[in-house]
Amino acid sequence: MRVMLGDTIAIGPGKIALLEAIRECGSISAAAKHLDMSYKRAWDLLNEINRSLARPAVDSEHGGAQGGGTVLTPVGEEAIRLYRAAELRAAKACEAEINGLIALLAKP
Repeated sequence: MRVMLGDTIAIGPGKIALLEAIRECGSISAAAKHLDMSYKRAWDLLNEINRSLARPAVDSEHGGAQGGGTVLTPVGEEAIRLYRAAELRAAKACEAEINGLIALLAKP
């Protein structure tokens, strides 16, 4: 599921996975490594998320003795909650169609 803002994917599975990884790992670089993506790709996705939302999804602290870090804002937490709830509801509502598509897949 993707939520579009004009031509930009404002919220989608990759961006939600990135927010969840940031919540779990505590930094953008650690989240990028966890998701096997480059730091630049993670940073670009995060910039798209923050430009699309009315308020930022993350709050970053720069460097210092502890190396800084990134945490989700309440908006970031709410974006994850809403996305996962919509995903679950859509899966339940479309169960027959999803099973039909699975039946069309090649068997390993």
